Amino acid sequence: MKKAARQSGAGRPLAKAEGLIGKAGAETMLSINKGGHEARRPPDRQFETTELLDVVAFLEDFEHELSDALSVFAPDPYVRMTLHLIRSHLEAKTVTPTSLIGASGVPYATATRRIGEMIDNGLIDQRPRTRSGKTFSMHPSEKLLESWMQLSGRLQRLAETRLAKSPNGSAGQEYYFGGSYLAAQSIPPLQVLAEPLRLAGGVRVLVHGDPTFMVMDNLKRRFEQVVGTDIYQRAFSIDRLHQEALKNAERKASRYDIIAVDLPWIGEFAEKNVLMPLDEALDIARLDPADFHTAGWKAAHWGGRPYGVPAQTTPELLFYRKDIFAEAGIEAPATTADVIKAAKSLHDPARGFYGIAWNAARGTALGHTFLMTMADFGQPVIDIPPEAGGFKTDRLKDGVYHPMIDSEAGMAAAEYLMELLKYSPPYILSMSWYERIRPYAAGEIAMAYGYTLLAPYFELDPTSPAHGQTGFLPHPAGPEATPVAPVGGYVMGIPRNIAPERIKAAAEALIVFTSAGAQKLYVENGSRTNPRYSVAADPEVRRASPIFEAVDQMSWRDELQFWPRPPIPEIGEIFQICGEELHDMLRGITPPKTALQNAQKRAEQALRGQRKT
Repeated sequence: MKKAARQSGAGRPLAKAEGLIGKAGAETMLSINKGGHEARRPPDRQFETTELLDVVAFLEDFEHELSDALSVFAPDPYVRMTLHLIRSHLEAKTVTPTSLIGASGVPYATATRRIGEMIDNGLIDQRPRTRSGKTFSMHPSEKLLESWMQLSGRLQRLAETRLAKSPNGSAGQEYYFGGSYLAAQSIPPLQVLAEPLRLAGGVRVLVHGDPTFMVMDNLKRRFEQVVGTDIYQRAFSIDRLHQEALKNAERKASRYDIIAVDLPWIGEFAEKNVLMPLDEALDIARLDPADFHTAGWKAAHWGGRPYGVPAQTTPELLFYRKDIFAEAGIEAPATTADVIKAAKSLHDPARGFYGIAWNAARGTALGHTFLMTMADFGQPVIDIPPEAGGFKTDRLKDGVYHPMIDSEAGMAAAEYLMELLKYSPPYILSMSWYERIRPYAAGEIAMAYGYTLLAPYFELDPTSPAHGQTGFLPHPAGPEATPVAPVGGYVMGIPRNIAPERIKAAAEALIVFTSAGAQKLYVENGSRTNPRYSVAADPEVRRASPIFEAVDQMSWRDELQFWPRPPIPEIGEIFQICGEELHDMLRGITPPKTALQNAQKRAEQALRGQRKT
């Protein structure tokens, strides 16, 4: 960042700028005025803080809608960074250069240049965070705040003029100004269907045996009351679920009405006719697509068509013990180097305490870890073209790809895992999925990579040392990369070979199971996954766990991404290949370069049978 940047140091508190947000906003801003001076309170205000936040939310929503509607639309980093600055300012949240770069949606170098331009144009002030003056927090300048106030007024007048005659009336205005998100209206309970579903033998559902779907099973009677018929649910482990779904597709008529599908399987299941395109079964508008986290909704598509409805949007995060970090005087890790440093500092095997836990078991588990770790260093496992905010994923169906395993990012990822190995439990090479979270919940681990769906292991156990002491972060990034929270989870879809007379009722059940009311019910009964913005904004959901607000903020910052595990048909084989070759590396059988070369060759063979463009 440029040294000649505008600063608002101890002698120049942002008094006037703080005054612009009104009395309540000024009182909030007192808590972050590091200069030691009380902010002045204005005699009059122009807007309430919530009104200003409404405008921010409206522009954020509008940009997301444009991105979904127009494939050629490119996010504007100036707009995204301005929105991030204004929102954080009004909510009294600290903005660092790193978080501002993350909010920009563009590569690191580009974002850094844009920040420099905004500083030079007097739009951003920097405030020293330490006595040395070497680190700064970022703030909207007085010039930017004054411009924002004027823009807010103009936008409201334009909306009242152009949209006041909306057929939705006041409800429509509420949507356009982010009311459904920020007003935090409580989602009403599920209501029974006007007509019970007519399905011989009831609704038959195939799911993964994870905490969220088990919550759904526990609520079976409640859902049976809603849909008006019996529900029969079969649950399998991830590998057996994959096998059963493929086996079911070979049957003359599907054994199931709805099946749960892991996000990386979308391409394979679409190409192999395992799933029916949803637009053949129901009106997509009934799902309220704009309410889903963008990454989760896009990940359900193949060739531009949705093949499932997000039932769980569960990013893999870095869980860390806030109390232990605070006691040791260590800040939350922002980079991969920070993770290694923290793990090394906290690792104490003599007393049975370890620095970090992660998926390192041979095969699929380690394969997932390696692909996500490559993403931490800015590279997907195949040569997807880059775009603002990540990599282009909407044309995966049409491409012929080359693996990028034996690359600079691949080597950086391999070396990072070798370093993590030093500060991991002795049984790390057999650790996968649930095994990495159980010792964390038991207080034996300082940090753990894990999906949000696993958080109940410590969030719902008041005896766990990690209960109420866990911080949630996107994956810390490597050099020249930005933080990413790789999106995992499941969609629920309709089998292609379902009996025609069952399609309509299956679609109605699918809408119920994935509705906002159902998602809130899952949360209230222990789930820690959520695919919808409206559910994350529900005040009761927010009280249930800080994880929902954390993930929601990651989504707004575009840190939720599914390109780390591109859902091409061959992705399952690539997981297995990487998980085998990298496991040999971690065991010391092969050096990193050899492991990457072996995985590269095997992945090239797997991709040779790709579709031709």
